[in-house]
Amino acid sequence: MTRSGLKAQLNAPDIVVAPGIYDALGASLAEQAGFDTVYLSGASLAYTQLGRPDIGLLSLTEISDAMSHIRERTGLSVVVDCDTGFGNAMNVMRSVRMLERAGANAIQLEDQTYPKRCGHLRGKTLVPTGEMVGKLKAALDARASDRTLIIGRTDALAVEGADGAMERARAYRDAGVDMLFIEGIRSDTDIERIMGEFRGQVPIMANMVEGGDTPLQNAEALQAQGFSLVIFPGALVRAVTHMASQFFATLRRDGTTDAFRDRMLDFRQLNDYLGTTSMLELGQKYDGHCSH
Repeated sequence: MTRSGLKAQLNAPDIVVAPGIYDALGASLAEQAGFDTVYLSGASLAYTQLGRPDIGLLSLTEISDAMSHIRERTGLSVVVDCDTGFGNAMNVMRSVRMLERAGANAIQLEDQTYPKRCGHLRGKTLVPTGEMVGKLKAALDARASDRTLIIGRTDALAVEGADGAMERARAYRDAGVDMLFIEGIRSDTDIERIMGEFRGQVPIMANMVEGGDTPLQNAEALQAQGFSLVIFPGALVRAVTHMASQFFATLRRDGTTDAFRDRMLDFRQLNDYLGTTSMLELGQKYDGHCSH
């Protein structure tokens, strides 16, 4: 997928499904499964790199490093969760430049105060609308290419209600964002209001969190409602955590991994997946030319 490809896709009729990932292995597995877009989830990075909840503990460099590793491994389109941009408009400009250089195709910024918390946790607080509009304009100005998309997210539904969320979304659209993300949608009424206002004007994204505020729906249903992108940001971590806890329990109980082997790759299978042989062959091409 080229950088320009994502913008065209988001404006096409078919919804883009982006699984949440947090490292290069996950991105490559998503690519192998046939996905062309992934979502670098700040929550998933906090869960895996820090073993902590999504409460604004991550730094920009941690997100940028993860993005760099993913880009080194894959050509997928990557939508990056940049939280609040890590401060004011000047911080946002630096964040956008760093993530764009690291290979981000789209950068998502939200209107919470800093440090933020997960969109499906209680007790969120927001910056004033005018401040967020300034931050979004700074992001749009900072990007080197307009093929790098800027996504404006509002967490106002849980804080200011539907009217406040719509007002903020309008302001962010008018600021020129490439996509809107209205977090924490709870009902079909919310969706109807959002689509009645924005459908056909600016792509809208949906967020599916297992056990979160928004009722889970499949991509087909979300497409029919008018969404252009759906992310499943923490699903992989939830699956991996479930699997890993069973794995560790088995090893602790048995002192061997034998009982878990049917749910694992062996040494050869993992190396086959990673392309170890071809990488070693590539290395040999450059070995010892001087000594011959």
